[in-house]
Amino acid sequence: MKLLYNLFIFLYPKIAFIISPFNQKAGLWIKGRIGLFRKLRVTFQQNNAPVVWMHCSSLGEFEQGRPLLEAFKQQYPTYRLLLTFFSPSGYEVRKHYDGADWVFYLPMDSKRNAASFLNIVKPAIALFVKYEFWYYYLTIAKERNIPVFLVSGVFRESQPFFKWYGGLYRKMLGCYHHLFLQNEFSDSLLRSINIKNVSVSGDTRFDRVMAIAGSFTSITLIEQFIEHNDTLVAGSTWLEDDEELCHYANNHPEIKFIIAPHDISAERIKECKRLYKNAVLFSEITNHLPGSMHTNILIIDNIGMLSRLYRYATIAYIGGAFGEDGVHNVLEAAVFYKPVVFGPVYEKYAEATALIGCGGGFSIDSALSLEIKLNELFLNRQLYGTAAQKAGDFVKSHAGAAQKIMEYFYENRLLIN
Repeated sequence: MKLLYNLFIFLYPKIAFIISPFNQKAGLWIKGRIGLFRKLRVTFQQNNAPVVWMHCSSLGEFEQGRPLLEAFKQQYPTYRLLLTFFSPSGYEVRKHYDGADWVFYLPMDSKRNAASFLNIVKPAIALFVKYEFWYYYLTIAKERNIPVFLVSGVFRESQPFFKWYGGLYRKMLGCYHHLFLQNEFSDSLLRSINIKNVSVSGDTRFDRVMAIAGSFTSITLIEQFIEHNDTLVAGSTWLEDDEELCHYANNHPEIKFIIAPHDISAERIKECKRLYKNAVLFSEITNHLPGSMHTNILIIDNIGMLSRLYRYATIAYIGGAFGEDGVHNVLEAAVFYKPVVFGPVYEKYAEATALIGCGGGFSIDSALSLEIKLNELFLNRQLYGTAAQKAGDFVKSHAGAAQKIMEYFYENRLLIN
């Protein structure tokens, strides 16, 4: 298994380089790592403060870890905060995030890279968010007695940790000082393989979406577009989502639709405009009142607005669940007491499953079932009100994970004020 892991970390950068001329994400991944160690050395050579290092794979994991970064900044002001990303979709959006002292790409895992990175940064502690398992970073950190913590971890029986061939992955688990888990099932799975330095703290995303809701600021153009109409906000949609949703949107002019695609590349926006008839782009309405337009469909062609858009929804549709990766963040909408609807691929996401279980979320598997469910929610106000209340109450009742984790650090004196 270690041989396969080494083969993966050897081939990944080479494949990214080969496809980089044709793949924007791969190009950014390669470009972002050019001269990375030189930049790290220049940055850290004058630093004498202790460092808290948080690593996130991508943007979603950053939002998950963000409540902890902000808590560290407030409670341990003598520490400096380093945030790293593996993926361009996280780094490129948050490279100027002012809640951290530094934001960098993480060098590709290898024995040499991990040792060099830790030599330069010298973190007091490291926090890996949700799914981050890098063999050399973890094993070398353990050798150097650098405490590493997994934040909002979630585990499933299908993962290699729990298979006969998963020895390498179990060794990585053994490198963590402590694992903060989302749920009891993950706790039971880890204890079944004798990983006992665990605790169920919950999911820090609940804290993040609660903070977003609490700091909401209005968007005037959206309010003008909606006026007083029922509105469906479809967030993080992929082509498969839009193909299912466009029929309903095109045939219900009495309802306003706000479509926020996951990818806002020119090609993707073109796909949306082809599917949604007479739709306008948000960038096209900035110079005049949208109320004067004869359209009920608005396509968001920017990044950073989605979490606030859900506040304006009557119903929220969450994209991603018609693809292999599964549904995107359902909590961003549910926190505003909005019923959430999504496609059939959601089993890996405990919060989506729980929302269905409590009556605040609904899964559909076709354009027809989507139409039936949306009609039920729009037309049956009692059903709608109950679903909305349960969605919001679900989020509110699960907040507090970040506080539990910070209490652990305080009680175990892992950091010094």
